[in-house]
Amino acid sequence: MPNNYPRQPILLVDDEDSWLVSFKTTLRSKGIGNVVTENDSSKLLALLDSRQFCAVAIDLMMPNFSGEELIPQIAARHPNIPILVISGLNQVKSAVNCMRLGAFDFIVKTEERDTLIAAVRHAIELFELRQENTSLRERFFKKELDHPEYFGNIITENKEMRSIFQYIEVIAETSRPVLITGESGVGKELVARAVHNASGRTGEFVALNIAGLDDNVVADTLFGHTKGAYTGATNARVGLVEKAKNGTLFLDEIGDLSSTSQTKLLRLLQEHEYLPLGSDMAKRSSARIVAATHQNLNELQECGQFRRDLFYRLRGHLLHIPPLRERREDIAPLITHFLQEAEISFEKKFSANAPELADYLSQYPFPGNIRELQNIILDCAGTCTDGIMDTARVQRLLTHSYDYQPESFETPLPDASVTFGATLPTLKEVRAALIDEALTRTNNNQSSAAQLVGVTRQAISKYVREK
Repeated sequence: MPNNYPRQPILLVDDEDSWLVSFKTTLRSKGIGNVVTENDSSKLLALLDSRQFCAVAIDLMMPNFSGEELIPQIAARHPNIPILVISGLNQVKSAVNCMRLGAFDFIVKTEERDTLIAAVRHAIELFELRQENTSLRERFFKKELDHPEYFGNIITENKEMRSIFQYIEVIAETSRPVLITGESGVGKELVARAVHNASGRTGEFVALNIAGLDDNVVADTLFGHTKGAYTGATNARVGLVEKAKNGTLFLDEIGDLSSTSQTKLLRLLQEHEYLPLGSDMAKRSSARIVAATHQNLNELQECGQFRRDLFYRLRGHLLHIPPLRERREDIAPLITHFLQEAEISFEKKFSANAPELADYLSQYPFPGNIRELQNIILDCAGTCTDGIMDTARVQRLLTHSYDYQPESFETPLPDASVTFGATLPTLKEVRAALIDEALTRTNNNQSSAAQLVGVTRQAISKYVREK
């Protein structure tokens, strides 16, 4: 990571200059470079008052003021700053007392380097969580976004989407990974770009779609390779992780990642390190990871296809994007936007009543979500020689190209009445019959069938698998 991680510096206080230098070097070697040191404990409180720190690590025994004397004062004046106490001796009584006074952790100087690093990382994460909670409380009563320009590419009038934008503004500047879930076509990559835009990161937004890639391609694309790493590797290649330095690495369709690649990604998330192919020298990563999937990762975990530890690492923050059928108010403005796209693509003007089209399309289940709506409008535009786009034209397109029969969704069939014999069916049998009928009417489109019977797509998927 760069020298500016974490965003707010860590303060190290110890009267031993050699220890300060050693600890700072250790932190820097693990990508934690934004560190301030102080060897005079009497200056600590003034230093904390002068600027924002994300954590403070203080020696237990120092001239002027000891760690035990300083802890309650720091906790009272700066309650959001985690306090790490460092001691040359493993003193249980002192450790317990420090924790009682308000310390976050107690570290022994002689402990393994990884233990020290882990304690500091936990302190950083705790500070970021406290900052997020404070910001969420402050924004609870706010209706306006601080920076609506970050979300300008996402067309929506939906309240749930606005809430997601507000949450993004809260979490954007943290370093924790973000997991974006939602059906195909809902705009997960646009949301990922909004997270990057709001983060203030100076690096690039770099995207990779995992779907269909094998382990070797994923590793080579993400981590790069050295010259001669394998047959045909005549030149070194820079991976996407390095290209996303100080920026955001977006991994789409993360649910398709193989177990081998999942292990490598887990190391990147845990250690912020990776190995280019053909190299035995680990490289540091300063990229923030944002991942997305249309799959149910909980179900993939249950069947052993996705690592549970990787899942919890990825979902540092979770954003679920609702499908278009739950955002009907967005259909009209999206139609207007896609009509403008069509006018640019076809270099002609189109006449259309967006609210009228939206009213007609509000009955359509949109299994492909926003991407499907875009295709519908562009398909219509391609066949619209007179420039007039009305509901009749859209209906013909849906009937012939999308196999959509509105009457099957809007009105009951003549033989749709239910009769029972002498023996009543069980609820399980009725449920199975209802889902089977919904799948038949929708040509086995699980999203559309789910909407018909009022359950989630995951419930339909589970029924089909267990059938």
